[in-house]
Amino acid sequence: MSESGLTVLDGTHLRSFNPSLPELNGSVSGAQLLEIADSKASTSLFGLSLPQNLKASALSRVIAGPGDHADVTFRQTELDKDKASKFLSDYISAIADELKDDPLVVSILDGNTLKMFLEDEDDYAMLAENLFTDMDIEDKGKICKNELRNALVHMGVEMGIPPFSEFPLLNDILKKHGAEGEEELGQAQFAELLQPILQETADALSENHVVIIHNVKVVNGSKLRKETKSGKDGLQKTTELIRSFFEKHGKDFGLPPSESNDAVILLYDAVFSEVENEESVVKADNEFREYMKDVLKKFAEQLEDNPIYCDLDD
Repeated sequence: MSESGLTVLDGTHLRSFNPSLPELNGSVSGAQLLEIADSKASTSLFGLSLPQNLKASALSRVIAGPGDHADVTFRQTELDKDKASKFLSDYISAIADELKDDPLVVSILDGNTLKMFLEDEDDYAMLAENLFTDMDIEDKGKICKNELRNALVHMGVEMGIPPFSEFPLLNDILKKHGAEGEEELGQAQFAELLQPILQETADALSENHVVIIHNVKVVNGSKLRKETKSGKDGLQKTTELIRSFFEKHGKDFGLPPSESNDAVILLYDAVFSEVENEESVVKADNEFREYMKDVLKKFAEQLEDNPIYCDLDD
């Protein structure tokens, strides 16, 4: 799904994907199988290089046993064709599940944004003028050729230019068109030199897309739905929730600050120990849990229909 020019990878692309193994001569190691699986998942996700934490979490869903030891053991294991095929399917599904719980927000740079600027003379003229003005910090009406590099950086992902670190071919394109050195350019010369650079960049991106992951958190209610279905909603959890509320807001009710000293901690321990032992609390707890479940379900439904996007860089 997409939001404001961005693409949200929430596992949907992978759920319609039916992975198949390449021709195998005998068995395949777990390490080789992971390379195959990661490559197939990446291809289905527009060529995205899968984050390491995503791959590790997906693998832990599929193989038995937690931690690095299970990972190493699996990589050394030899699997026949049937077991390898099942793992491939399960692993791709696990990646889809991880993305459903914690979607990735990406920009897919395929050259189309640049082509839109280049196809309209007025749009391109405005782009070149604005870039020249931004690069001409001394307001001389002239900038050096080597400022073309900074102009591309300034355009950035939003205007369809990938970072140089992700697309080093940009260096070759600049060199090919002579965008180096201290020779000064006026605005018209700058626009004339920039155009073929952008065109070649757009052509290169159309052949080899670049996918950029944004530091954006998508809150879509997936974890809330799990919470309402989990078995971790007993009396102890309810008591912890209420205690946490009073510890945070107790001063509004005339209680001493929870962080003031050990006596306050003992006070909370004594009160909630007594409360947990009262029979009436069990009935109240059941009612409270049902109320909380209903509230969380409503939140989950709203977030599923209207996810919230949180920029973690802000």
